[in-house]
Amino acid sequence: MEMTNTSVTLYFMENGFSKEDALEIASLFTYKTFQKNDFFVQEGKTNQHLAFVTNGYFQYFTNKNGVELTTYVMGPNNFLASIGSFMSQKPSLENIRALSEASLYIIHKNDVEYLKKNNESFRTYYIGLLEYLLVCIDDSKNKFITLTAEERYNVIMETEPEMLQTIPLQLMASMLGITPRHLSRIRAKK
Repeated sequence: MEMTNTSVTLYFMENGFSKEDALEIASLFTYKTFQKNDFFVQEGKTNQHLAFVTNGYFQYFTNKNGVELTTYVMGPNNFLASIGSFMSQKPSLENIRALSEASLYIIHKNDVEYLKKNNESFRTYYIGLLEYLLVCIDDSKNKFITLTAEERYNVIMETEPEMLQTIPLQLMASMLGITPRHLSRIRAKK
């Protein structure tokens, strides 16, 4: 079932935008669905879109020596992009693939640039979003370096329990930097 841009308008209004600004922003988003295993971004290609996920999960991963290494899994109510590629307009160093059927609203890089130049509310929101993403990336990096795999698993249990119910065991293990067998032992303790 296709959703209308009313959902996007409401999202921005709920986040402090005037109705006029929210309508302008929403008019530049397009609703799109993905099937399981469809790519949002592929390594080596430039990320041209920013998306807001309304349903489904996406896997961020790279390939090293023929092995997929999952770096993150993104779910509903989050923005989706290969940030480095999107901002620099250089080829992506990662892949982003749907783990399930998914729906999202996408906006092209050119439209984001237009809004940044012409809509003060969006510019302020966009800067805040980037600052938030930087904090999240820094926090994630710090946790990966300083916490054990079991401690990282506990953080996910506390902050994103639905992810543990949704994504396959081998992806969770890859994201934690451990083997599926090690993850099974951690889960057995819970």
